[in-house]
Amino acid sequence: MLTRLDLRGIKGALGDILPRPDAVGDEALEAVRTIITEVRANGDDALRELTLRFDGCSPESLSVGRDEMEAALERVNPVVAEALLASAAAIRRHHEGQVRQEHRTEDAGLVVRSIPRPVRRAGCYVPGGLAAYPSTLLMTAVPARVAGVEEVVVCVPPGPDGRVPDATLAAAAVAGVDGLHPVGGAQAIAALAYGTESIAAVDVIVGPGNVYVALARREVAGVVGIPTGFAGPSEVIVVGDSTVPADFAAVDVLVQAEHGPDGLAWLLTWDEDFADAVESAIDRHLLDSPRRTEIEATLDSSGYCVIVDTPTDALAVVDEIAPEHLQLMCEGADDMALEVRNAGAVFCGPWSPASLGDYMAGPSHVLPTAGTARFAGALTVSDFTKDVHVVTADRAAIERLGPHIVALADVEGLYAHAESVRMRVDRG
Repeated sequence: MLTRLDLRGIKGALGDILPRPDAVGDEALEAVRTIITEVRANGDDALRELTLRFDGCSPESLSVGRDEMEAALERVNPVVAEALLASAAAIRRHHEGQVRQEHRTEDAGLVVRSIPRPVRRAGCYVPGGLAAYPSTLLMTAVPARVAGVEEVVVCVPPGPDGRVPDATLAAAAVAGVDGLHPVGGAQAIAALAYGTESIAAVDVIVGPGNVYVALARREVAGVVGIPTGFAGPSEVIVVGDSTVPADFAAVDVLVQAEHGPDGLAWLLTWDEDFADAVESAIDRHLLDSPRRTEIEATLDSSGYCVIVDTPTDALAVVDEIAPEHLQLMCEGADDMALEVRNAGAVFCGPWSPASLGDYMAGPSHVLPTAGTARFAGALTVSDFTKDVHVVTADRAAIERLGPHIVALADVEGLYAHAESVRMRVDRG
């Protein structure tokens, strides 16, 4: 199922050699822009029509309250409820360590305070429709709560019956979500950005989604805060050698592929015998997989087995692709991880599958895709906060720093900037 790509003996620039998923075409972007325009013009009516068109259902209401969330938490299997609580606790514990305190600098009469302030209202997008992702709700809403966001709302596509699955509603109860809206796709992003009768506009939108959702986030950036990473279809590169079981590597290649097409699923190795063993194991796993269709769609378009000469060459490929998930399942994984520059999250050794990060490790599993790990990282508390600077100077400080301010303002031709300081200095 994997396309074999042999890079042995090839050195130098890899950008023109390595395959990547097809770039998003103008047609998809135009469709997204049309949807955004419809939602801005027609509000809830547009949301109902678009939900019927794309999801094939008509939810009874566009808003779900806390009572329904809490009722769902009571209905779900106790094992599921316990897992949701354990996951939320791990996420909360990790993100509490990211909360920054006020930063203060003092210099002879000049005091500068940088005070982190949470946004007032955050919107979390959770994929849904044919599958439920309560884990993504926790991975977005819990960090928002830890950051101190006053109001957290969630948009999630409804299922075929027009309802949100109980597991997702239960996760919303665990995370302390204020409101949930059974709306998905680009229309949900538009509603969160601009507001409708049922959905108030938010300050920040976070969460992964398909290409249309990711494009919609880009389109509304500037109107609302959007993390810099492109949180689109799932990606994984498994770097492995014969020191780990081939079955482990095989199933981990498939883990992200089962989300469906447009992602990326690669095996990267310098051991050709290991590559053969992993590919055979992939074939065996597929025979029994209930999501075989989704996996095969991903592997057919972006499933590769890449053979290189050395572990160093493997890391060069990794940094060029900048994958969302990177698994180092080989000898010396811990040392290799320290050399990785571009990846959303790195998992080291045979006992650290990406599934651990998807559910229980603690860091948010909302990670950069489509090569944006070159400049972006995982969702963190900082995505829900901004710094407010408070500057206080006494007379001695302005007299001391004034000549520098005047010199810079004069060279920039900004007379009033310079005069505002001259007046204060000359008044003495």
